[in-house]
Amino acid sequence: MTTRDVVIDMVKKAQPPIHGGCCIYRVPFDLRKVNEDAYTPKLVSIGPFHHNLPRLQNMQRYKLSYCKAFLERTEASSEKLIQYIEDLEPNFRGCYSHTLDFSWEELVKIIFVDSCFIFELFWKAEQDDRKSSEDKAFIFNRSVAETISLDLLLLENQLPFFVLENLYYMCFHTESVDTSFVELLTDYFDVSSDWIDFSSENIKISHFTDLLRTCVLPHPSKERPFRDEEFVKHLPSATELLEGGVEFKVNTEEGKWLLDLTFSRKVLEIPQLIVQDRTELVFRNIMALEQLHYSYETYVTDYVFVMDLLINTSKDVDILTQKGVLLNYLGDSDSVANLFNGLCKNIFFVNFNSQYLELCKDLNNFHRNAFNKLKSTLRRDYCKGPWQTAASIAAIILLILSVIQTICSILQVVQQ
Repeated sequence: MTTRDVVIDMVKKAQPPIHGGCCIYRVPFDLRKVNEDAYTPKLVSIGPFHHNLPRLQNMQRYKLSYCKAFLERTEASSEKLIQYIEDLEPNFRGCYSHTLDFSWEELVKIIFVDSCFIFELFWKAEQDDRKSSEDKAFIFNRSVAETISLDLLLLENQLPFFVLENLYYMCFHTESVDTSFVELLTDYFDVSSDWIDFSSENIKISHFTDLLRTCVLPHPSKERPFRDEEFVKHLPSATELLEGGVEFKVNTEEGKWLLDLTFSRKVLEIPQLIVQDRTELVFRNIMALEQLHYSYETYVTDYVFVMDLLINTSKDVDILTQKGVLLNYLGDSDSVANLFNGLCKNIFFVNFNSQYLELCKDLNNFHRNAFNKLKSTLRRDYCKGPWQTAASIAAIILLILSVIQTICSILQVVQQ
């Protein structure tokens, strides 16, 4: 065979670099270099991308142990599960954005062990009496358990949701399933799912990172905001808005979703956000997913961008914390400011949330109104409390009386 024939044959065999069912991605270099730790598992690998990472190999024995425990507890047929995995292996590869350098047998083993490990981990996490002393000493040690939980949310550290769900239900007779896979999942991650009907065609979950994003989006029965090609060019910081007369209020109304920001009659309402150690990691992975999979529906990224505009310094953080908008578990206000100021680095927008566009325009217009600034200044400097307000009113009355007396005196002189 000539070189020409080899090249032609190679080109003919070429496959699309990304399959239509792709949903699990390698985070692009420009995002990863900002904070590599936010995208890389620290204790446990799930799926193929980080399977051979040396520092994660110690967890392999725990995964095998949990896999064995799950099969024994459920009396599931390992042959049946493996057969299913073997049949779906080509589709499984298509869920990943990069070529998987694993043989057919290696990939089947990864899916099988990782899936059973997850099932047993979720089941044991539900109740304390299901954990052995060995479990409590390591896997469910508070620090380790938190790290594993975060590892399972990383975009690069995923198995396709349909694979996990199908394998789970294959392990039980329908009538003997005590807890649905979704219940195990939402209980483990402590996310609200009361409104999520996973049987609905409107709800399609690709993996755990995608689940987290779905839980903060509006209810499917509500129409999501229109996407506009216009972008927010400027928004005053929380400090500037407060000085301009804007009042901040935490939105505690039941059923309100995290991204629901509203501005009406000088009041900016924002649902409370708990800022803790995991916040940056969760936001970064959801934002990476939106950059790669939902580039025309970047609702979470839009929210983070608006919060970044509101928060420039620790003073802005203090204002939002005092108003209850932020619940700061990091302690240091500078850390919170730095967190938000760095989240949108190397992030690109194709379009933007039209609701946020209108909100930012209204806030800009309100802030530019000189009368609003004057009222805010008077209220801040002269009406901080009832006694100061009374004193200010008395001073104004005295000033007016003094002016009147002066005018009367001038008129008397003129008449003489």
